[in-house]
Amino acid sequence: MKNVYLIALALLLFNCSNDDDNSIDPTQYNAELSTLQNLENGVAVLDITAEVGVEALHGLEYGGGYIYYVDETDGSLMIAADYSEIGAKSWGDHFDLTNGELIGDGQTNTQLLVDGNLNDNSTVPNGLEFGSDDYVFKIVTDLMYRDHDDWFVPSKASVEAIFNNVHMQGIGNFDENLFYWTSTKVGYHPYVMSFNPNFGGSAFFGSCFDSSAVILVRKHQ
Repeated sequence: MKNVYLIALALLLFNCSNDDDNSIDPTQYNAELSTLQNLENGVAVLDITAEVGVEALHGLEYGGGYIYYVDETDGSLMIAADYSEIGAKSWGDHFDLTNGELIGDGQTNTQLLVDGNLNDNSTVPNGLEFGSDDYVFKIVTDLMYRDHDDWFVPSKASVEAIFNNVHMQGIGNFDENLFYWTSTKVGYHPYVMSFNPNFGGSAFFGSCFDSSAVILVRKHQ
């Protein structure tokens, strides 16, 4: 009879343990897990940052690239990936446009530049018609990469955040020997970026007549 009681007690304890395991909600922050594990479990970004701060997410490999910015208003993430593997690519048509330089502006910038390339820019002052779709903004807009198709070319402020929050942490494999396009332009002058620290981590004016390497960014909600 004593053995029967011991077996019954063991079963009761086992069932209680299972109930406790099943009651754990994986979408609630768990301090015993890593920041990335919490993120992959579906814990809200702002719940994570409330516990560990924004910087804990910088440089994490997630969503097809590396997190370089967290929007503390809506919890969206900005993701960057080096795509220099395709080689240096042309800017496209040469035409007058001034667009945004803030983090996130790259999405609108990229579309504006694709739309602008649809025009006949051979007739505008100082204009030039590139003549094909093999230019950086069209390539990125049409791209399916790492299971995502919402990539765009980063703005000036984005490449600087990528430099500070990812590259300077030794993450991301951005090539310090290359110049990368941004999607920010003032008139006829585009900003480009070098990840070589000797350039100071700031984007600077390049030329639409050059070819440069490609960074992909996307917004993850």
